[in-house]
Amino acid sequence: MSAAPEAPPDGVPYPTGTMANEPVPGRPATTPAPSAAPGSSAATERAAIPAGTDAASPAARPTPHSRALGLRAALLFPDRDIVERFYLPVVYTACRTCYSELEPDEIFRRAVSGRVAVEKQQELARRVIESGHGSTIEHIVFTFGISGATRTLTHQLVRHRVGVAFDQQSQRYVNFRSPAYAVPATLQEAPADLRERYVAGMDGALELYGELLGAGVPGEDARFVMPNATRTNLVMTVNFRELIHISGLRLCTMAQWEIRRLFQLIRHEIFGVSPFLGSFLAPKCVPMGYCDESGNRDGHCRIRPHRDEVLAAWAEKRDAARRAAGG
Repeated sequence: MSAAPEAPPDGVPYPTGTMANEPVPGRPATTPAPSAAPGSSAATERAAIPAGTDAASPAARPTPHSRALGLRAALLFPDRDIVERFYLPVVYTACRTCYSELEPDEIFRRAVSGRVAVEKQQELARRVIESGHGSTIEHIVFTFGISGATRTLTHQLVRHRVGVAFDQQSQRYVNFRSPAYAVPATLQEAPADLRERYVAGMDGALELYGELLGAGVPGEDARFVMPNATRTNLVMTVNFRELIHISGLRLCTMAQWEIRRLFQLIRHEIFGVSPFLGSFLAPKCVPMGYCDESGNRDGHCRIRPHRDEVLAAWAEKRDAARRAAGG
């Protein structure tokens, strides 16, 4: 695996997903509701209103369940100081131990004390990671607090099981007084009747949830009416090898927009504590050098050429060489 660049390729920024209040490339922008005092109900319940919508129309009125909580990912552990002091030395120690007669604690002391230059540690770590010796980076982990994610996102996220741990807000033990849900940008911009039916459906399901609780139905049963759009919070701890793997899949433009946005935020958090480690988080096509997604055979994403193009170019050169050799 080749190391990813420290930033997206020039002119090809990693495409962003959109939450309800974020603009969609190539689509009309949406206008947020008027701002209100921080902490007020109007501020917490503001909703994105499509430009040109009559403020008196149902689409313009914020609903109690569509508050713009937003998707967030915060690195809980480690902080920058711990990463800078210990994470690279731990990876370096794991790498050097495989090829050195020195004891691991001595290798670690030399790395932490500065007897081994940071640049030398990075070079060894980079070469070993590129060689596929991924066990050396399983020794470092990152813990994220994720909030405002929908159940649609988390159903995808928890499919990653090796090297990652999750603890998610329970719909059994938490009786949500005012559940929130997401309104995707495509629905924000859908015909008014469809948008209103979506909002009404979400509101109706969550109002029924509250009525069920009020009637004494246990939360574990009332939650059956909660839609996939319902927002949730969770904690995720992941070792760096798996984080590279998941990021390669989920930063791809073929990934669903919300989980792609999550890993853009996670990538940003890692860059904040270590640009060197953050440089390895990229769509899988970046280290591979080509795209292997069948859905991109038309080449609409140009971060890297599609595998079909690469193989066709290789076959053309091979045939030309054979002809030149008289084969």
